[in-house]
Amino acid sequence: MAAGITSANGETALHVRLKRLAFLWAQAQGFSACAMEVSLPKCRYRADVAAYRPHPSQIGSTAIFECKQVLCDLRRDNCRTDAERQRLKAICKRRLILEARLREHYPSLRSAESLFPEFDSQNFAEIGHRGYSRLLRELRALQNRLYDCAKFDKLTRYRCANLFFLVLPEELFRDPEIPAGWGALVESNGALILVRKPIWHETTEENRMRLLHRIAVVGTRSLNQKLHNPGGLLQRP
Repeated sequence: MAAGITSANGETALHVRLKRLAFLWAQAQGFSACAMEVSLPKCRYRADVAAYRPHPSQIGSTAIFECKQVLCDLRRDNCRTDAERQRLKAICKRRLILEARLREHYPSLRSAESLFPEFDSQNFAEIGHRGYSRLLRELRALQNRLYDCAKFDKLTRYRCANLFFLVLPEELFRDPEIPAGWGALVESNGALILVRKPIWHETTEENRMRLLHRIAVVGTRSLNQKLHNPGGLLQRP
């Protein structure tokens, strides 16, 4: 199936292949419990692949693999929130200053919705002020990016796993685009090559066990589907 053709669940063949390669790579590294499309604890995200590596004398380690096939998708999830929040504060401050000046120059904009003039709202959009309109567009775009497009940052900040890997086709790899602290696995000749090592993130035993439980749930659900479809047992994972 060509990379651009989507499967029944909306995935492209390329994305499915990257998930499969990540699954196999994780197992080769000792992560004996693995599953795809795992809902993560303490956040609303799902991991393309989640994995657990046991340890003989203590709770094992966990890893999350995110597969990206196009640059725009990678950049959408790679919002660095600290810098973006500083930009958001600066833009909000500029908006308040500009609105104060517009009130002085356009007193007729007051909508007279309240009995008290100091509480009347003003529709600055009616002015058609180009600088103000541009500022609002930038503010809305930044807020959308900050609150909806910070997946990589949130996964590490919430300590969802000990290790995080970005899985990419070879032509998509650009080192500056890799999120801070994440490893990079690049597809080459049908296999994954580790081109950047991840940073170890400490996380609680509870979080690791919760992720292991969710991996087990997904694995059990997948096996149940195959048991109810005997032909599926003959298919390779």
